[in-house]
Amino acid sequence: MNDEQVKSILQTKHVIALVGASPNEDRPSFGVMKYLLEHGYKVIPVNPGQAGKQILGQAVYASLADIPEKIEIVDVFRASNAVPAIVDEILALKTQPDVLWLQLEISHEGAEAKARAAGMQVVTNMCTKQQHQRLIGA
Repeated sequence: MNDEQVKSILQTKHVIALVGASPNEDRPSFGVMKYLLEHGYKVIPVNPGQAGKQILGQAVYASLADIPEKIEIVDVFRASNAVPAIVDEILALKTQPDVLWLQLEISHEGAEAKARAAGMQVVTNMCTKQQHQRLIGA
């Protein structure tokens, strides 16, 4: 995925399900979620262990299927071996998200190919916050 494609995603997609969201301020997912919220994105945290609670004032959902609105980006903060199950969950949704975004050091070729075959754009091994800062500006 080239810079123009990544920039276009960040400029046109504004509803992000953040899978692996953490209430711990020391976790990367917390910092990225905070940054994205401050820059006008709607960020919906997904974490089964935190479901029913809030992170940064946002209701936490147990799964993607529990989110009551259309998701544009699924931003993944989980280990690479969790990606196939996340992609299967995405593909089971009534309304499919547009983008699968795998954070730094997260990749799974088979799951990425499956998401692309279903018509999704796939960003891999990139941080949404870092790319936003680099391509759009803080």
